Amino acid sequence: MDENKIMAGKVKKPGKRGRKPAKIDLKAKLERSRQSARECRARKKLRYQYLEELVSSKERAICALREELEMYKQWCSAMDQGKIPSEIKALLTGDEQKIPHNGSNTKASKNSKTTAAIDKPERRNE
Repeated sequence: MDENKIMAGKVKKPGKRGRKPAKIDLKAKLERSRQSARECRARKKLRYQYLEELVSSKERAICALREELEMYKQWCSAMDQGKIPSEIKALLTGDEQKIPHNGSNTKASKNSKTTAAIDKPERRNE
C-alpha cells in the first residue's frame, strides 16, 4: 500500500467528503414542497379554529360574569335601601332550594353556594 494512505494504522479511502448530491427528480422535489405547504396551511387553519373557539368560550364566560355582577349590584342597592333580597334571606337561613333562579342564570346559584362556604369556613382539626 501507498504511504500516503496509511496513517497511524488506518487506511484512508479516496473520495470526497460530506454528503453525496441527492439524485432526486426536480418534479418530485417540487411536489414534496407543495405537499408540505398544504399540510402547513391545514395545521394553521386548525390552530386558528381552536383559537376562535377559545375566544368565543371566554366571551361567553365574560357575559355570564357581567350578568352575575349586575345581579350582585342590584342586591347591594336593594340592601342600601334597607330591603333584603329573598335570595340573600334564603342564603342566611340555609334554604338554598327556595332561591328563585333569575332566568337561565344557573351560575348564580352555584356561586351563592360558594359565597355561603366563604362566610362559614370549615374548621380543621389541627
